[in-house]
This record gives sequence, structure tokens and C-alpha cells, in this order.
Amino acid sequence: MTFVPSAALQRVKPSATLAVTQKARDLKARGVDVISLGAGEPDFDTPDHIKQAAIDAIQRNETRYTAVDGIAELKDAIIKKFRRDNALEYTAAQVHVAPGGKPVIFNAFAATLNPGDEVIIPAPYWVTYPEVVRLLGAEAVCVKTDIGNGYKITADELAAAITPKTRWLILNSPSNPTGMGYTASDLRGLADVLLKHPQVWIMTDDMYEHIVYGDFKFATMAEVEPRLHDRTLTMNGVSKAYSMTGWRIGYAAGPVELINGMRKVISQTTSNPCSISQWAAVAALNGDHSFLEARNGAFLRRRDLVLEWVNQCEGLVAPTPEGAFYVFADCTGVIGKTAPDGTVINNDNDFCSALLDAEAVAVVPGVAFGLEPGFRISYATSDDLLKEAGVRIKRFCAALVAK
Repeated sequence: MTFVPSAALQRVKPSATLAVTQKARDLKARGVDVISLGAGEPDFDTPDHIKQAAIDAIQRNETRYTAVDGIAELKDAIIKKFRRDNALEYTAAQVHVAPGGKPVIFNAFAATLNPGDEVIIPAPYWVTYPEVVRLLGAEAVCVKTDIGNGYKITADELAAAITPKTRWLILNSPSNPTGMGYTASDLRGLADVLLKHPQVWIMTDDMYEHIVYGDFKFATMAEVEPRLHDRTLTMNGVSKAYSMTGWRIGYAAGPVELINGMRKVISQTTSNPCSISQWAAVAALNGDHSFLEARNGAFLRRRDLVLEWVNQCEGLVAPTPEGAFYVFADCTGVIGKTAPDGTVINNDNDFCSALLDAEAVAVVPGVAFGLEPGFRISYATSDDLLKEAGVRIKRFCAALVAK
């Protein structure tokens, strides 16, 4: 039988970040000395007290089906987290737990979107946002942002993008792929626009909330503007701050009607998240957070190391991220140049492919994130590898020849 892909499948692109990571793995398996700066994954281990909580859960035989969108103990920990960190109040009926952030997004959009509906997504964006929207037959309205504004959507840009068909706005802060964050003042300006458009829901992806630097103070929309509380789905998870990417726990809180709809979706798709992972997440949210300071210190050191060599590369420039563990470099200055092997750099995809071939450094092109020419560097790896990557990328840029 011939496989015929559905119309929905044909609307969706595979994850570019996962593709780059896999290509780097394949090259390493062939003996190539690849430095992969593509993965959005902390290189630190899950803290011991979280691992112990999982072991204890296994010993207690917490191995059966749970409530489809989270055990009561985890929902209670999430409620306490939102109160403690964000001054937000929710009940258990307003909390949704899923096997990762992607299912949270899918469940929310599957519960609310119809063909023709529009979702506003500032670009550059995390690669999954528009693909989930398209998978469900809705329209991704991608608003390209400017490096001069820190790659953040402005109130004027938001107002211009809203139409009667707009159902959602997605905000990710600190951002994947840029590391830039929305201040309370930034959010206040966007809130003033959103208050004029009651048909628009807001999804805030706060996955990198606890990975921030310097004087930047994290804020989230429902906290900044309480009048938007009942239109906002505040999403988070344990993957990044707690180094639990493989445990697959994402969560969100929002209006009861929306959460009920999301629960209906998850009941017929993945069903409950892993029972053991849920108990580990309870320990993560309720437990000691002192380890974050040292880890953020390491990320800050790495960020500054990467910025130093990026801004020394001919044709590259990057703003200073306020959080997460990414630098998004603009490579406008190398477009049109030629690599030593004769490859003409017509776009950021050409740049990233030629860099991998010439210097065995893997980064993700900006086109994957909806804004080009540029590329994302993940600095969630060792200082030594980042220093060596800098040597290789500077050498590659210096070898490019203008026409």
C-alpha cells in the first residue's frame, strides 16, 4: 500500500532544531569532531533530590494511571508555585499537566481553534508554535520583529496584526531562540492593546522563567494585567530550570472552561503524563531551588563568552540575551559572500550548512525560527567547547570572500 500523507501532515514541517541535533549526532558517529550548538537542552544533571523523589515513587508503586491531566499533589505544587513566584491565584480546576510543553500547546489550540482562525506569533519564534497552529488548520500570523527592539513585538505591531479572526497571541519570555525577555513595561504596552480586543486569548510560554541574568526581572502577562487573567493561559514546565527535559512534564493554568476543554483533548490523545515524572515534578517545584544560582552563573559566563566571539566575527552581530541559554546572531553581513569551497552564502541556511561542512560546528538557521538571515547558538554546553566553537566560527567568517 502506498502511503498518502494527510493534508494536515503536509502543512507541517519537521522540527529544524531536532534535525540539526540529529545531523550532528550522525556526523559524530562517523568520527567527525562536531561541536553541536543546536540543542535546546541544559547540560546539567537533574538535581539529586528530584531523582530521589522518582525513586521513592517507584518504591511506593506509583506506577498506575493517574488523573488524565495531573495528580492532585502536582496540581497543588503548581498552585503554590504560581502564588509564590508570580502572585497568581488558581484552583486545581484551573491547572493542566501534560507530557511536556508541546502537548500543553496542542491541547489548548485543539480545544479552541477552527480552520481560518488566526494566531499571532512574534518572530523569531520557537519552531513548534506555527506548526501546531497549521496542523489544526488555523493560520499562523508571524510578525517579524526587529533587532533594535530586542526581537520583541511592539504594541503598534501587535495592534496592526489583530483582525476579527485573531484567537490567540503567543508570548515567549525569555525567548527561544533569542534569550530576550519582556519587561513588565513591555507587557503593559501589549496589555493596553489586548484589552481593546476581547476575542483574543493570550498564551504566555514562561519555560525559561528561572534562567535570567543581571537586572532583568521576570514578569508574566496575567500578573502585570489582572484584567487579562481570565483570557490568559500561563504555561511553564520543569524541563529547563530543573534539567528535566527527558522527564516530559509541562503545565499551565487558565480559565476553567479552557482547562476543561484541554482535559477533554488529553483524555483522547496522550492521557496522563508519566506517573513517576509527576512525583519528580512535585519535588522540583516544592523543593530546594538554591542550585539555580550556580547554574545561572555558569550560563551567564557562557553567554558572555559567546557574545564576545560572535561580535568579533566579520559580518555577525547579536544583542545581549536577558535569559534562557541562546544567542540569536544576525548574519546579514555575510550574505552574498563565498566560502573557500566555492559555496555562495545566499541565505542563513547556506551559512549554517557551509559552517557545518567546513568547521564541523552545528547551529540552527534563522529561517527555522521565522526570521532571517540569522542563526541560533545554544550555549548549554561546556566552556571549552564554546571557546573552540568560537575559534572555528571566527575562522570561517574570516575566510568568506565578498564578490
